[in-house]
Amino acid sequence: MLIRFDGRTAIVAGAARGIGQTIARSLAADGARVIACDLLVDALTPFAGPVEGGGEIIATKVDVTDEKSIGEVVRAAGGADILVYVAGGVRGQKPRPLEDVSGADFDAIVDVNLKGAFLLAKAVAPAMKAKGKGRIVTISSRAGLATSLTGIQSYAAAKHGQIGLIKQLAQELGPFGITVNSVAPGFMATSPDYERQWKDWPAAFRDNFVNTIAMRRMGRPEDIANAVTFLASDHASWITGQTLPVTGGPLA
Repeated sequence: MLIRFDGRTAIVAGAARGIGQTIARSLAADGARVIACDLLVDALTPFAGPVEGGGEIIATKVDVTDEKSIGEVVRAAGGADILVYVAGGVRGQKPRPLEDVSGADFDAIVDVNLKGAFLLAKAVAPAMKAKGKGRIVTISSRAGLATSLTGIQSYAAAKHGQIGLIKQLAQELGPFGITVNSVAPGFMATSPDYERQWKDWPAAFRDNFVNTIAMRRMGRPEDIANAVTFLASDHASWITGQTLPVTGGPLA
């Protein structure tokens, strides 16, 4: 199956590290013009420019919790054929008892994982509607399908909410030729927060972790990028409102 995105513009929000960076590189290698945006814009510039495979990466700063910032990115891009929302994470927080979590801390995680996905989808939808075609893919989490290994209440709530959001948007945007789906990765230590989470787990838990995965290996960002490539392609034109777990098949 040959997939190309020549002549198409993709916005990848949360592209500075790990999964997001790999998705941006992958789409560009398949010919897309990729607007790679993140608050950590300095981390984007080293891989900006033309990419072998025919596409290019344009580094742009965005605050996904700020509707004005998002609007500026989308206007500068001239709209998007593809939106991939990767931004999220736990914002440096650690698990705490419910009674010790402030409303502000709860909001901080919900805003970047859920509200940002809503705001980006809202911003790209008008141009997609005008074209009669579009692809929106969010990166949710296994934490959106079960309890979260992070132990953070707001993270689990936000990821569950994101999955509800894509179902609702799929219903609304389907008549305009726009599909809306999500990819739910298993645990990957692809950012400082998740590296810290890995190190905080007991050694015995870490040593046995791979045995809870059917494929008996940890996931890689490329595994997620491959799923996104398919869902962003014309081959997935009759798939919408779905969440694809890419977890290596956990046994539990």
